[in-house]
Amino acid sequence: MESAAELAATVPAAAADAVVSLPPTYFVGGSVAAAALLIAVGQATPLPVWLLAVEVLLTILGLFLFGSFKYQIHKNTLTYGMLIVIVATFSQLPNTAWHEAIARDGWQAWVDDHLLSFAGLDELVHADTMLFILGLTLFVAVIAQTRLLEGVSFRLLRRHQGRVVPTVIAITGVVAVASGILDGVSMIGLTIRTLAIILLLAATPIDAVRYAVMSCTAVTTICGVWLAYGEPPNLIMKANLSPHLGGAFFLLYCAPAAVLSYFMISRDLKRRLAGVTIDLPNLDVLDANIEDVRFLQAMRHGEVFTPIEFVEGFSALLEGRAGAVIDRLRRGRSLGVALIEADVPEPTRRELLALYVTDELADGLDRHYVMDLAGQHEEAFRAELAVDDVLEDTGRLRRRAQKIGGLAIVPFAAMLVIHSLRPGLPLFVASFAGFLAAWPAVARLPRMRALALREAYHEYAEYYFLFPLFLSITLLTNAGFFGLLQHAIGAGIELLGKAHVAYAQFLGSTLLSAILDNNVVADFASRALHGLSVPSMRLFAMSQIAGYALGGCWTHIGCAQSVVAFAFIVRGVDARYTPVQWIRDITPLILRLLLALTALIYLESALLSWAGQ
Repeated sequence: MESAAELAATVPAAAADAVVSLPPTYFVGGSVAAAALLIAVGQATPLPVWLLAVEVLLTILGLFLFGSFKYQIHKNTLTYGMLIVIVATFSQLPNTAWHEAIARDGWQAWVDDHLLSFAGLDELVHADTMLFILGLTLFVAVIAQTRLLEGVSFRLLRRHQGRVVPTVIAITGVVAVASGILDGVSMIGLTIRTLAIILLLAATPIDAVRYAVMSCTAVTTICGVWLAYGEPPNLIMKANLSPHLGGAFFLLYCAPAAVLSYFMISRDLKRRLAGVTIDLPNLDVLDANIEDVRFLQAMRHGEVFTPIEFVEGFSALLEGRAGAVIDRLRRGRSLGVALIEADVPEPTRRELLALYVTDELADGLDRHYVMDLAGQHEEAFRAELAVDDVLEDTGRLRRRAQKIGGLAIVPFAAMLVIHSLRPGLPLFVASFAGFLAAWPAVARLPRMRALALREAYHEYAEYYFLFPLFLSITLLTNAGFFGLLQHAIGAGIELLGKAHVAYAQFLGSTLLSAILDNNVVADFASRALHGLSVPSMRLFAMSQIAGYALGGCWTHIGCAQSVVAFAFIVRGVDARYTPVQWIRDITPLILRLLLALTALIYLESALLSWAGQ
């Protein structure tokens, strides 16, 4: 599992050369100068609230504009630099709630209430939600090292006798359920690698592999809305509208959208992958024991890679043969066979196999592949037995780790239940309880332990840019901006009715989330729902949640899962794949889901009206 940042960094050089990164010092320096100018102007005349709203809007649009085209600014530089400007503007606004509180009680009281208390930090930057995500990334990173998903996937493949369609449907079903509880970004990182292994073993056409990877974006976002805890936008919505959006809300309002979406996604996958099978009896020894191989990689090398990722990473050793090896891997050949067929010299083959698994397996594996290709199957089988013995030793360690990781879900789930019954208990306690319970699974394996922490660090770093955005939106709230939006929604309900306003919010969230990060869309849009009746608030919240989940899948930057999936396709499936092709390929599914969710929104609105709500 790699973070979005790591995956994006591995996009081929041709794509990277097209990007010009603007110097962060210039942008931050310009932000400081603009902030000083605003403070000087504000001393002469109070600044208007609309200027603060424009600055927040420009920050959000900047994430899209300076993250999608040739000239780019790192998202942390952009958001933290703009925060300097936004805070300067806010300091010069007249009559905000915070200005009045500071004038009345002094700075020390404000600092005590908002910076030195957990409730205050939660109000400022969603501290509880962000700590929960931190604990969840640590928890899932540890479980990932036990190779639990790979083990489940290949057991399903064997149960279905090598038929890919029922296996993929079962895997995505498990992931859809898990994505409501565990971190969707972690889940897609694991899922696309597992599916890629299965589909490449079956020599599946490249366009079908691409589509399956893209579908994982929808599975981990739209199908993950059935509960609040797996998706950060869900948690943000829940926190902003507490206590009205509990577990019952997600099950009653959002779970139908998740189930309906999964049915449509699985139907598309069945059509795309029809007739694809894997010859299990003749499966390569490493592929047949993939969970042990990947566990061994993490334990011995401190990293895990698919065969294509491995060949790309060590292409220098192949002296121009990497392309031929990768071509054979994409046609379903095993790594060892692909190396031999590409005329890689024996010493190089053994060196690569040692790097892929371990030194003690390299000679036996190479003999196995050479003899098998020569038709000496009995000798090849004897060479394979020595490999099986080493992998069996690894398997015992893996099974122990998997048991610990699986049992760690119990305290995690228990703390979620306690949190739902006693909302005063911080949510982050649940994810850290799961992490601490899972930690013994990797604690005695230093390289695997370091890999888990490194992956969690890189993944959580993808959320750093949210802190200034959350603070900026809190400042907008304090300045009274969202009161205007609440008034507009109320007027819309009077004029058009709840159903049409809910649908307008669904469409708006979909379009915005296609070009902007859906975490920000969730935080911004949900704050305008205060003051509504609880039934109306829940209907509109469900519409927004469905919208930002759907829109997040539409483009390669709509959500973190899309970033991970697109980078994986470019890196390991099709190096010539473009963002325009992503939109073209996924739009038919998006439109079908949009129609289905449209019907669901109007149905839920009609049921509320029928119930007199």
